[in-house]
Amino acid sequence: MFDMSLLGESLLGRLSFRPGAAPDQPALPAGRHDLGIADERDAVLIVPDSLPTGGPFALLVMFHGAGGSADKVLPFLMDHARQRGFLLLLPQSQFPTWDLVIGGNGPDLERLELALGKVASRFPLDPTRLGFAGFSDGGSYALSAGMTNGDVASHVMVFSAGFMSVFQQNGAPRIFISHGLEDEQLPIETSARPHVAKLKAAGYDVTAVEFKGPHRIEPAVVTLAMDFFMGPLAQP
Repeated sequence: MFDMSLLGESLLGRLSFRPGAAPDQPALPAGRHDLGIADERDAVLIVPDSLPTGGPFALLVMFHGAGGSADKVLPFLMDHARQRGFLLLLPQSQFPTWDLVIGGNGPDLERLELALGKVASRFPLDPTRLGFAGFSDGGSYALSAGMTNGDVASHVMVFSAGFMSVFQQNGAPRIFISHGLEDEQLPIETSARPHVAKLKAAGYDVTAVEFKGPHRIEPAVVTLAMDFFMGPLAQP
């Protein structure tokens, strides 16, 4: 049997980043910030004006779908970041979709590493509220990276993902998987349902949501995922 330890940790999808280090740079003001990790398709950080004082702060990392961008998924999460007071990081794949989908961990994992480090240099992060989320190919990326780095990601939220590619499992993140019953692009019978069964059999805490609809981000399901991540909003 091949010894996986002969492969580099990054090739296996492992991040060296760990939350908990004290920031060494001043906090960024409220607003949208490009993090300066790439000349094109830079990672974007949203700092809501509702961010609590002091920290540590919850961080949600959202991965866009194939052919997408930060701006494609931002509208589904902006209000939630404001209402619930968490930092929102939106990496962008170097190519039309994520490296793991094309051929294996590479530049996108490196960029994610840099982006997380940039955020942690400005804000103290709450390791119990550090979520990986994604739609479609981004959901596959979030699930794969989250299981591989479950000692980094406390929560994984997957919207209409197609696959998971995991060479080694670390930690035990809580997992939320949603999928449309009428998804013709990535049928639920060959994606979400077998994924949920395998994850539950492996002992993961899994919440599964099936909705009536095609391959899309469903706003009502996003709200359920944010409740899963941050807890329900207090009623007025």
